[in-house]
Amino acid sequence: MPTAIKFENISKQYRLGVVSTQTLSHDLNRWWKMNVRGKEDPYLKIGEVNDRAHKGESEYVWALKDINFDVQQGDVLGIIGKNGAGKSTLLKILSKVTAPTTGTIKAAGRIASLLEVGTGFHPEMTGRENIYMNGAIMGMTKAEITRRFDEIVDFSGVERYIDTPAKRYSSGMTVRLGFAIAAHLEPEILVVDEVLAVGDAEFQKKAIGKMQDVSKGEGRTVLFVSHNMAAVESLCNKGLVLENGTSAFSGGVKESIDYYLQGNTFSNEKIIDKIEKFNTSINLNKITVNGSENNHLYVNRENNTINIEITGEIFKEIHMELEMFMFDMRGTLLAFFSPAHKTGITPIHKVGKFKFSYQFELPKNMSKGEFYFDIELNEPNVQNLMVIRRNLFVSSTGFITETGFELNYSTRGLLIL
Repeated sequence: MPTAIKFENISKQYRLGVVSTQTLSHDLNRWWKMNVRGKEDPYLKIGEVNDRAHKGESEYVWALKDINFDVQQGDVLGIIGKNGAGKSTLLKILSKVTAPTTGTIKAAGRIASLLEVGTGFHPEMTGRENIYMNGAIMGMTKAEITRRFDEIVDFSGVERYIDTPAKRYSSGMTVRLGFAIAAHLEPEILVVDEVLAVGDAEFQKKAIGKMQDVSKGEGRTVLFVSHNMAAVESLCNKGLVLENGTSAFSGGVKESIDYYLQGNTFSNEKIIDKIEKFNTSINLNKITVNGSENNHLYVNRENNTINIEITGEIFKEIHMELEMFMFDMRGTLLAFFSPAHKTGITPIHKVGKFKFSYQFELPKNMSKGEFYFDIELNEPNVQNLMVIRRNLFVSSTGFITETGFELNYSTRGLLIL
């Protein structure tokens, strides 16, 4: 197969906290070396790898350093790695949102990118106008866009709001329409960052199916960034693992996922990947698990009880419930826990400080491995108030290993506990 994308020595350097080099002497030195003498940027010789967890010695960091790989036409490449590994930076360079500090990218064909919610949308334009504007930017004629227009609108599911300004769209509607545009305007290369996580389950399934059709049925190339390993494994045939801005592994998708998961064993470090607050009427103060703020647990058959306590503050009276979702490290949903599900009662919380305290037992047939929880605070049937992603991590020794086998309960469907 011909090469669709070729990355050659791609590096991206940033100076922390400032624009330019901050000092006139440094800026003049850079201008003299590069523009008059025709030499390389003198500040490229310094800098450290982008390890966000540790304080460095230098003000310069390499968000990406010496990335080299090829993507063949028709490949679906899953780019995986921790937050801050350089995944989004790599896609932004490919999409020409930012320029590399060193190196070149050669791409064969048009590139359609969906890098964040609202990519390429003008908030004052309607959905209809944004479709035509995005198509024109990609070099398509009005007739070509019109031919695909009904298909785009039907796929996005926002027909009722197609003549409403995009600024009035929810984040989910924006992602739906943005993906529909990117996928249906016949790009040779489709670039999708983590944005699909914003959409609902039905749309995520449609989007992954469409990307499979684009790659397998139409022979186009897809680059896909996600923390959902199940989605990466089902969609992609190749994988690239980034660590601290460098290429750590590339190969088949299963081998890439295994490499990534093996390198992400738990430590005692407290990590919360992401907190999404959807309502300004709530603040989170503290989460404790079994009386400790350390959110990494090691469990076995005799020690499988979890007591989680969440404290915070609300600024208006509201019905609020706690829900917890348990995933394996590939992102497959395994179990759902909720005190309101057990009691059938959703408490009313008055203005002031609140506290959720919930004790539950992990499934007795839990297999050996590592798992994580997403925690949600919701106003039932109205809205998400707050989502705390990847907050609680559990490492299991396997609860029934003494019987001579292990039952992976993810194959039995969702447990509601």
